Amino acid sequence: MYRSKHPRVREGTALAATLTAVVLTMGAVSWAARPTKAAPPATRGVVLDDYLAAILAMAAANSPTSNTTIGDTTLYKGQESYRKMKKLTPQEERVIVRKGTEAPFTGKYYRYFEKGVYTCKRCGAELFESSTKFRSDCGWPSFDDQIPGAVKRQLDRDGRRAEILCANCGAHLGHVFVGEQLTEKNTRYCVNSISMDFTPAEQRTPKSQAAALKPDDGTVANPQSAVRNPQSQERALFASGCFWGTEYYMQRAPGVISTTVGFTGGHTEHPTYKQVCTGRTGHAETVEVIYDPSKTSYEKLAKLFFETHDFTQLNRQGPDIGPQYRSAIFYLNDEQKQIAERLAQQLRDKGYNVKTEITKTGKFWPAEDYHQDYYNTTGKTPYCHVYRKIFDEQTANAAALGR
Repeated sequence: MYRSKHPRVREGTALAATLTAVVLTMGAVSWAARPTKAAPPATRGVVLDDYLAAILAMAAANSPTSNTTIGDTTLYKGQESYRKMKKLTPQEERVIVRKGTEAPFTGKYYRYFEKGVYTCKRCGAELFESSTKFRSDCGWPSFDDQIPGAVKRQLDRDGRRAEILCANCGAHLGHVFVGEQLTEKNTRYCVNSISMDFTPAEQRTPKSQAAALKPDDGTVANPQSAVRNPQSQERALFASGCFWGTEYYMQRAPGVISTTVGFTGGHTEHPTYKQVCTGRTGHAETVEVIYDPSKTSYEKLAKLFFETHDFTQLNRQGPDIGPQYRSAIFYLNDEQKQIAERLAQQLRDKGYNVKTEITKTGKFWPAEDYHQDYYNTTGKTPYCHVYRKIFDEQTANAAALGR
């Protein structure tokens, strides 16, 4: 830790205290007047050191019982915290420090639904559990709850909205809205992706998980209010031709929380729809399904997948022809693989020539925004997907779809 280059000095008279306040105020004003700097860089601490040392030295003789050091002052400690924070890029500083807003639909975490925890980009404090994230289609990541005590609110400078900031370092995160009826909690934390980092669940340390459950006052927190059950959300990836139709049926299945159309199974980074349509990227049009395992199961969704497209066609689906329209299940773990393979075998036993590819998933790339929620947005219905009951047992899928 940086310490003063001056010897220990003592505070004293009221005059010294007044002079100290004046100098600190002048310093704060001078920093604020610099439009290109968000906070005093470390080198300015040395100059401020000189001011503080001089004033404290003036009072030393008058208060022999005090031994306050420069490092004990609140402003100095603030500088120390600043030095420990992550250095921001100009783009990050524009949002996090100057309270700007990133363009909608462009953020890294807008359509990101991996398990883990979202942290403050500047100080690293944990802010939101991934289980509280939901799809609002507003253009920015949305959460319906915060990690207790992680986010603070204040009136925005526009005098209308409620701004949200990191409670630890004051970094600007975005705004919070209530009353929209988007989730049961009726709250939407609308956050800039650039204000956050993400720690995957498998990389999160036990210490940080425990901290989320233990409030600062030492009382025992309710785990339900701090960290949601990690099993409250699961993920599945299905490809059955045009992803508009696949999404249409998955959205209507009980227990599905959100869907995102995109691409996986290929070798091109950040593929565009136009690139995938050439058939040369190796990707399949895919739907990412986030669901609540307490309300549905992977097997039910996999059955719905088979029952809403022609899995006997190879590299096509109706009028849509090409490897990007292939029938495929991209599994995330051995359990999903076993379920998919078992269902495919049941269909073969029924006499179907199953062409569905069952393979381990790769990176999922969300498609352009105009592809998302296509049929709900346009009011149209699928042209190459139709539900037909195949499996013997009556499923919740059929009942939900009115069959």
